[in-house]
Amino acid sequence: MMRLAGKTALITGAARGIGLEFARAYLAEGATVTLADINAAAVQAAAAALGPGAHAVQMDVADPASIEAGFAEAVAQMGRLDILINNAALFTAQPIVEITRADYDRIFSVNVAGTLFCLQAAARQMIAQGAGGRIINMASQAGRRGESLVAVYCASKAAVISLTQSAGLNLIAHGITVNAIAPGVVEGEHWDHVDSLFARYEGKAPGQKKREVAAAVPFGRMGTAQDLTGMAIFLATPEADYICAQTFGVDGGNWMA
Repeated sequence: MMRLAGKTALITGAARGIGLEFARAYLAEGATVTLADINAAAVQAAAAALGPGAHAVQMDVADPASIEAGFAEAVAQMGRLDILINNAALFTAQPIVEITRADYDRIFSVNVAGTLFCLQAAARQMIAQGAGGRIINMASQAGRRGESLVAVYCASKAAVISLTQSAGLNLIAHGITVNAIAPGVVEGEHWDHVDSLFARYEGKAPGQKKREVAAAVPFGRMGTAQDLTGMAIFLATPEADYICAQTFGVDGGNWMA
């Protein structure tokens, strides 16, 4: 069943990891997809590997001019824009007394401002088209709670949840639904980086933090990018027409909202 046949989607942070898996899943459901990423060579290679129906644009979501150019190129490639997945994000961890303004600005420029202004660009295009649309933001279980060493990242993802609520309430008048997915701990390059930071600040051996968090998930393991694709597809289908301004945990039972 091609649940997204005829639909077009732009996915940020799509050269690897979760974003790339979303692109693969959307293509399998019949969508045309533009992969956007700050790494031009990587995103071009990823789109080429996915084959027909996949396009690529270089986009820095921390740069308003790059967002504008990237969305214009994506619409030129696909003809329209029906779905945006706001996936691009950065992670950081350090004790409160070691947080720098530069690190705070770096995380918020991507995770919060990038989400907001990509959402805005998508909404403007969808409103101009006059046929509604779907915007899916990537939040995190970290946005539901504070964590001792992860203050800036947690705050940024809490902001994504709040933006999802406000944008959802504002844009539903145009037939645009805005919702979010909150993953838990997801295996991959991202968590390799997270593990290295906890090794530094908690004195853990490499890989120890990953083993600990995996064991703590009620489902019994860390998530995978593939575990998230079902929700990303569902939120873009007609079955989700009446869902707006919500954040859905896909986390193996880690957090009950």
